[in-house]
Amino acid sequence: MEFFFEVLIGGLLAGVMYSLVAIGFVLIYKASGVFNFAQGAMVLFAALTFVSLQERGVPFWLAFLITLAAMVVLALLIERAVLRPLVNRSPITLFMATLGLSYMIEGFAQALWGAQVHGLELGISDAPLEVGGLLLSQFDLFAAGTAAALVALLSLLFSKTRIGLSLRAVADDPLAALAVGIRLQRIWAVVWAVAGFVGLVAGLLWGARLGVQFSLSLVVLKALPVLIIGGFTSIGGAIVGGLIVGAAEKLAEVYLGPFVGGGIENWFPYVLAMLFLLVRPAGLFGERAIERV
Repeated sequence: MEFFFEVLIGGLLAGVMYSLVAIGFVLIYKASGVFNFAQGAMVLFAALTFVSLQERGVPFWLAFLITLAAMVVLALLIERAVLRPLVNRSPITLFMATLGLSYMIEGFAQALWGAQVHGLELGISDAPLEVGGLLLSQFDLFAAGTAAALVALLSLLFSKTRIGLSLRAVADDPLAALAVGIRLQRIWAVVWAVAGFVGLVAGLLWGARLGVQFSLSLVVLKALPVLIIGGFTSIGGAIVGGLIVGAAEKLAEVYLGPFVGGGIENWFPYVLAMLFLLVRPAGLFGERAIERV
């Protein structure tokens, strides 16, 4: 039973890492209806910029602030130069635009910082820590605490500030929000900037876990089952979806893997997501799309 709980809690903590990437998708999709496939490239760009600055002797916090500024500028440029001119275009057009952006950002990062693999050290040990008789990863505990703090900060931003109230109005009805004087472009710019910050946090944690390499951008694929299960419009849903995916893949690998030859951890979340699509297409916390004709 102790082993079961170790696997379960380890999976839940790993799921928090998936949630960090999924939150970036939710922010942009909720405000503008755009599925930003370039979020993975933004995570890569953030991690690569930070580690490259550190390797050049820039102190940790200065490198963090410079990278944060770079991510905000990148997000604002994407919103202003690419997506704003495509307002009211079809969803597939917007999706293809972000898909192209993903390759452009990766190419720009390679031209700026090179293509070599980097090791990112945040000063957090990955050694197991005994908690209540269970052995848990110190890094996973730190990542979970970071994600909890980030979600609390975003919740306060979007529920207690004027910008947050405007975002909720835009998410509910963009035309009505525009009619009462809310500037959609300003809201979209703020959301993209916040998504850039979330990409930075996710990039540092994923970079420290996997190393900073160009395959890091593929972490976007791991966020898809999280979004399908939790819903594309809910930050809380992204957290719950990440926890479900993390726990399910670890438990499936340990208890079902031996019966099918192992290696099911990589594809089991997609099976789970497909089942959710069959019974609850909007996800656990997603909003059902209703079209009146």
